[in-house]
Amino acid sequence: MSAPLFLVDSLPTADQLTLGGPEGHHAATVQRLRVGEELLLADGRGGTASAVITAVGKGTLDLEITTRGYVDAPVPRLVVVQGIAKGDRGELAVQAMTEVGVDEIVPWAASRSVAQWRGDRGVRAREKWVATAREAAKQARRSWLPVVAGAPDESTATVARRIAGAAAAFVLHEEARERLTTVELPAAGEIVLVVGPEGGIAPAELTALTEAGARPVRLGPSVLRTSTAGVAALSVLSARLDRW
Repeated sequence: MSAPLFLVDSLPTADQLTLGGPEGHHAATVQRLRVGEELLLADGRGGTASAVITAVGKGTLDLEITTRGYVDAPVPRLVVVQGIAKGDRGELAVQAMTEVGVDEIVPWAASRSVAQWRGDRGVRAREKWVATAREAAKQARRSWLPVVAGAPDESTATVARRIAGAAAAFVLHEEARERLTTVELPAAGEIVLVVGPEGGIAPAELTALTEAGARPVRLGPSVLRTSTAGVAALSVLSARLDRW
């Protein structure tokens, strides 16, 4: 089993480090790591370091840095505009998409979204997505932490502007004729993928997105849930772009 990964604000420049705070507590108290075991550190921006535990305190670990590295950001960049879903379906989508390699997630206030992110409720809901992405990135041993955009949710007009500036954009739609497995993909820039909420994408929204430059695509004959459509599409793109 690979060494566990812990996220830090910045990687140490010295060869010794004391890992404290929530990450130190999780490593020492929850995972019960011991002297001599190895772990990974990442700053979420491509920087990495391997370390060996030299001492264990109460909620802290003393570490000896053994190697340092840097992982380039993947190209092209994969951005998923995720329709806000009710219950925990949105968080399930964020978790799975992070594990398979999404680079940015944009919460979208689609017209058919049952849940509405307004005021403090929206701030808290977005923070849950951020926390979910962080934990999933650690589980997946990712060097780059995906960005959760939105303030906290984006309108269709804002999404359309994002699509207009992308290298390519696709809308998952059950009535589309083109398949994501065969459409032409750019070698660089940003690929935006739009996933609707439980009720799907309204006709007016589909028109606005396609007029901005997005192409409707489908994955296959099955109609997937909003919590699984994004991860399925990202899996297709990851394979086609040689990320996998």
